[in-house]
Amino acid sequence: MSRCALHNINMKMAMKARAVRLRANGWSYTDIQKRLGVSKSTLSGWLKAVPYEPNAIVRGRMRNGPIKSIISRNKLKVAEIAVIKNQAVVEVGTLSERDLFMLGVGLYMGEGAKVYEQVQVINADPKLIKLAVEWFETCCGLTEDNFRIKLHIYPDNSEASAKNYWSKVTGIPKSQFTKTQIDIREKKRTLKKRKLPYGTAHLTVVANGDKSKGVVLHRRIIGWIEAINSKMRV
Repeated sequence: MSRCALHNINMKMAMKARAVRLRANGWSYTDIQKRLGVSKSTLSGWLKAVPYEPNAIVRGRMRNGPIKSIISRNKLKVAEIAVIKNQAVVEVGTLSERDLFMLGVGLYMGEGAKVYEQVQVINADPKLIKLAVEWFETCCGLTEDNFRIKLHIYPDNSEASAKNYWSKVTGIPKSQFTKTQIDIREKKRTLKKRKLPYGTAHLTVVANGDKSKGVVLHRRIIGWIEAINSKMRV
């Protein structure tokens, strides 16, 4: 056997011995590969019979690896959502009065009172109630004194905090809030606890003697809804 061949065999045996020592000391295949420059397939053949217990450093990486992966995926998700939302802003563009009108009719279709000819929107989402107020004022000709708010809250809600909150959201003075309804049903108490910290707002329109802002307005709104429905493809 040539000196060169013998040298290569000795080098290989020395490399294998180092790999075995590293593995016995708890290093992973990736760590050993980086140190020795040996392929993982070769290491698999050399080390398959070597008992393996990860050392403290490897165990730390194993614990932190999933966390880092979750953080990385979350950052990617946040970035993707930001791009989509920015594109949505461009797609929506500037809202015209006509856009607001149609948006308000759609809101009333979903959340408004349809019977008893009373104009009312009920929701726990402050954005929807605020939109309803703007729609009534801009598209229906109402003013602040045409609004009343009745709150529906639960025993764990603070009535004072709820009134302050909804008054700030809507711009409607607390003097125009009617008697608060507190839901004391036992089965509801646990289900809704802390989920609606400010309860639900019942935004009601009062005519103050002007039928055009009362019964007539309700009939107009129902007419708008029926007109839109008639033009929809079913």
